[in-house]
Amino acid sequence: MALYLGLMSGTSLDGIDGVLVDFASPDGPPVSVQAHHHQPLDNALRAELAALNAPGNNELQRAELAGNALARSYADVVHALLKSRSTDASQVRALGAHGQTVRHRPGEFDGVGYTVQLLNGALLAELTAIDVVCDFRRRDVAAGGQGAPLAPGLHAALFTAAGHARAVLNLGGIANLTLLGRDGTVLGFDCGPANALLDGWCQRHTGRPYDADGRWSHEGHVLGPLLAALLLEPFFALPPPKSTGRDLFNMAWLDSRLAEHAPAAAAVDVQATLLALTVRSVAQALRRHAAATSLLMVCGGGAFNGQLMRGLSAELPTLRVTTTAEFGVPADQVEGVAFAWLAQRFVERLAGNIVAVTGAHGPRVLGALHPAK
Repeated sequence: MALYLGLMSGTSLDGIDGVLVDFASPDGPPVSVQAHHHQPLDNALRAELAALNAPGNNELQRAELAGNALARSYADVVHALLKSRSTDASQVRALGAHGQTVRHRPGEFDGVGYTVQLLNGALLAELTAIDVVCDFRRRDVAAGGQGAPLAPGLHAALFTAAGHARAVLNLGGIANLTLLGRDGTVLGFDCGPANALLDGWCQRHTGRPYDADGRWSHEGHVLGPLLAALLLEPFFALPPPKSTGRDLFNMAWLDSRLAEHAPAAAAVDVQATLLALTVRSVAQALRRHAAATSLLMVCGGGAFNGQLMRGLSAELPTLRVTTTAEFGVPADQVEGVAFAWLAQRFVERLAGNIVAVTGAHGPRVLGALHPAK
């Protein structure tokens, strides 16, 4: 066995997903998930991480303390995973941890820009007694890349089918696409907002952290003029490589457009329109960059939003829309597996980025190591 752990807490701030993965099954699938554990973020930590997406008072200290708190939460997930499989920490080769993205501005300001994923990797190594590999995005940004998305390499390994054009759509806080060409080519990019806006609006107006199964959005009506105005955001028309986050698609961005285009809109109609924004932006990206695609495999939290999945099927009638579970990896485990895979790539000194995806100057080994001892 070659056991690795992968930990992911995404832009949606819904919680931490951890997986224990075996990559050494020569006669079986390339990835065998041994265990999965989801742990919601503590409400206070969730609020602090959300606040740290914008400038604020004493943010250096607050960011460091949030990184400590996140490391403790990550460690809780690790211990739960190991206990569920009666596995000792010494049996795990390495742990790949994404951390929490609070700023993402590649290529800006000085030509290099920056990306910030909060996590005290050294503390996580201390708490788990496992080698920790984290801070994956910074190396790609240093090489002129976007630093995101990083999952397309895993998507290609798991979901490519020779002679078939396929796409993988991750619906987290941000929506990103991986395009798997018939000829084996791999492209990928962020295509717009997903749960970051849907969850934020739902929280503000219902007190619930997310719109379960899209039931609230189903009660509303799409506001055509507002949707058209939202789609005018220049990011949607940018060519890949491109990536984004809460630096752009945040509640202030939404509020400014509502004030201009729909100041008296009912909250439920705005929710329906935000769901339509995700659907439409994904569909436009697929038509523009992968018109031959016949299969769309969805992962991430949005895969459990029935209204969103039905919207994609209706907007893309020539595609079969399903989830990655049909192809061996449940939708809520793919991102965790991706960071276990990136940890393995680091250990084996193999590139974790794809140049055509991130735009980096070349392949790079991604991540920084915090040894267990």
